[in-house]
Amino acid sequence: MNRQAQSAVLFLLGASLLHAATTDLYLRYVKAGLRPLVLASGVVLIVAAVATVWYERKRARRRHTQGDEQAHCHAEPRVSWLLILPLLALILVAPPALGSYSATRSGTALQEPLAYPDLPAADPLTLSVVDYAGRAVYDHGRTLQGRRVQLSGFLALDRDGTPYLVRMALNCCAADAQAVKVALTGEVPPVLQPDTWLRITGTYVPRRMKDPVNGGPIPFIEVTEAKPVAAPKDPYDESWNG
Repeated sequence: MNRQAQSAVLFLLGASLLHAATTDLYLRYVKAGLRPLVLASGVVLIVAAVATVWYERKRARRRHTQGDEQAHCHAEPRVSWLLILPLLALILVAPPALGSYSATRSGTALQEPLAYPDLPAADPLTLSVVDYAGRAVYDHGRTLQGRRVQLSGFLALDRDGTPYLVRMALNCCAADAQAVKVALTGEVPPVLQPDTWLRITGTYVPRRMKDPVNGGPIPFIEVTEAKPVAAPKDPYDESWNG
């Protein structure tokens, strides 16, 4: 792979990063807050590609002016072209967001919140899965008593058929995604398809179970209504502070 080919790969990779960051594609890989870094990385790669081309042309003109007719050819290993494979994967393959397969094979990552801010007087009260689970487990439902709450997430079924509403939470990127789960009881839809996104309305119940994977606490919610919804643009829970 010569310098011109390297420049082309750098340019295409930078352009791909810019494309991902200016659309919702980057959300499949990293948190929404990292968009500026993805944009900056794309710009740096494109600038590096352009600078490499400029340098090579300048060096070629200097050799021509000085009458340097010597060839400087070095055989490059063909295996270096395999570096293009990740680029092709980024361009051609948009991986799906992590779903029920990952959730049922990893234990719940619920951690105790630093505080429990006052909740608005809305009815139903819209909460994230992480917020509901933290209040239900570590605050023993004190701020949830007597409230109708609304949660959104995708369905996952445990080995024994227990249905969970799940959101995957990110520290940085999809590689470190962790599941936070809420077990469903009450008016649960009779036919459950894993990875279906639902918006459920329900009430807090003082019941919990241990995650069969890591023994972590999983709270329940008493479902009174469940509606299928489209998957959000950002499938990962942004309220996570893990």
